[in-house]
Amino acid sequence: MHSWWSLGMVDRAALAPHLELVPFRNGDMIARAGDEADSICFPLTGIAAVLDSLEGDRRYAVALVGSEGFIGWHLLLGNSRWPHDVVMRAEHGMAMRLSAQALDEVMAEHPEIRTVLLRFVDVVMTQMARTIVSSLAHSIERRMARWILLYHDRVCDDDICMTHEEFRLMLGVRRSSVTDALHKLEEDEAIRSVRGRVIVRDRERLLRLAGDTYGFAEAEYRRLLDN
Repeated sequence: MHSWWSLGMVDRAALAPHLELVPFRNGDMIARAGDEADSICFPLTGIAAVLDSLEGDRRYAVALVGSEGFIGWHLLLGNSRWPHDVVMRAEHGMAMRLSAQALDEVMAEHPEIRTVLLRFVDVVMTQMARTIVSSLAHSIERRMARWILLYHDRVCDDDICMTHEEFRLMLGVRRSSVTDALHKLEEDEAIRSVRGRVIVRDRERLLRLAGDTYGFAEAEYRRLLDN
């Protein structure tokens, strides 16, 4: 499901003339924390990884957004600067970019657009909250299963580009711990790990391994946006 299709036909028609198709390569910086934000983006393909930074150039993933949503939600909350880094992950991607000025002008005529977009903001905040709780309460293997499921949802392919570095950003652990966790998921026959890639062998097993780290934000998305 694409958030674009959660908008009504009239609302989509009002926005369409203002959209610009933008390509991103895997690893491209889509936005940098602290920079002025002048647009929002609706990803069509690829995954936008939202990263928070600490001292010493340490960055950690706090959320993932694919074609189900958009990035730049802080503009709807009155913040004109990017609060996080956003990087294209998993594959090359395409997005529809909409200037903040055009968004404001169209929303003034079509207020339902703001309502729909804010529903997605609620969903991504729920995803972030589950990321925090999982980091505090669950094992590395369980959290890894969750992140693989989040990627799997968004690339729509069992063969996913996921490097040790990406897992380090998501899990906040050393590379050796990433390797150990991957081996555990392989032993459970949920995935197969090859250099720089993860192949999902059994999604149902991944779901069982992830437990309650996964599913709540996804259910909220279906409730609020899956028309």
